This record gives sequence, structure tokens and C-alpha cells, in this order.
Amino acid sequence: MSGPLQRGVRLGVDVGQARVGLAASDPDGILASPVRTLKRDAQKGFDRRMIVREALERDAVVVYVGLPVNLQGRSTASTQDAEQYAEQLATELLAAGSGARVNLVDERLSTVSAHRQLREAGRDTRSHRAVVDQVAAVQILEQALNMQQSLQRDAGRPVAVPAPDGEDGTRGRSDS
Repeated sequence: MSGPLQRGVRLGVDVGQARVGLAASDPDGILASPVRTLKRDAQKGFDRRMIVREALERDAVVVYVGLPVNLQGRSTASTQDAEQYAEQLATELLAAGSGARVNLVDERLSTVSAHRQLREAGRDTRSHRAVVDQVAAVQILEQALNMQQSLQRDAGRPVAVPAPDGEDGTRGRSDS
């Protein structure tokens, strides 16, 4: 995307094996807030449908999906899982009529950092499970918002989805 940043809500998604954390920004991209933790539903995709619903209700312009890589920046099984999840989400957003783009952003240590933040806030370790994914999603979103302000463009790597008219396979609006 060239030119000034498009105003609008951005969502942050932390994809885990058991749960998915969701966060949202205000339309000006200043504040990231937790939205919910969803049970991961690999069979029926209920979690992705809920994210699509949130994107439509909030008129989101970008969904940032955390890309877990190892400390050396290399792919892992979790990296591939997040990439596949992001592709499925992008396809479902397109099918639902959302104009939101899906971008992958590096999320090294977001969950570890989220656990530390919750401990520092006095939360019992056993109670972390209910909110740690939301906190990690907030951290992913905050990192993306900071990067986009610094770069003056959307952060991360765009997720390609098959274009219905055989175009180049990337999706999104060009607001230049």
C-alpha cells in the first residue's frame, strides 16, 4: 500500500494449538485492546468464523496474524500452522465480503512475554490460561501498530489468496 495509512480498525490474532487470542485497535490505530479468547476449532473453523464476524462488525482494514518463528528467525511447525491459518482466514474474509487484508507479523516470544506481564500484574499462573492468548494478541497488534507508524505503511507480510478473477493472488485495496 502506498500513500498515507488507511484509517480503520486493525485486529491482532495469536494462533495457538488449543486457543486463539483476538485483539482490536481503535480506528486511528492508537490503542490495542483484548477482545476474546476462542477455542481453536480445526475441524469446523468456528474460531475463524468468529474472527471474520468481528472483522465485519468492526469494519477492519487489516488483520495481523502472529507468525511464530524460532529465536534465529527460522520456521517451525507452529510457523507453518500460523501461515495456513492466515491463508484460510484471508480466504474466509474475502468470501464474506470483507475488504480486510491479512498480514503475518513476527511474534517471537509474545506468549512468553504475555505470561510475564500477567505474573507482574499479580495474576495467578493457573488463571493465565483464560487471558494469555488475548494478551499475546494485544502484543502482536501493538507491535504491528508501532511498526506501521514507523514505516508509514501496514506492517508484516501480506497473505496471498487465490484471486477470483485470476489476478496476481495478493488481496487488498490500493488506496494510493
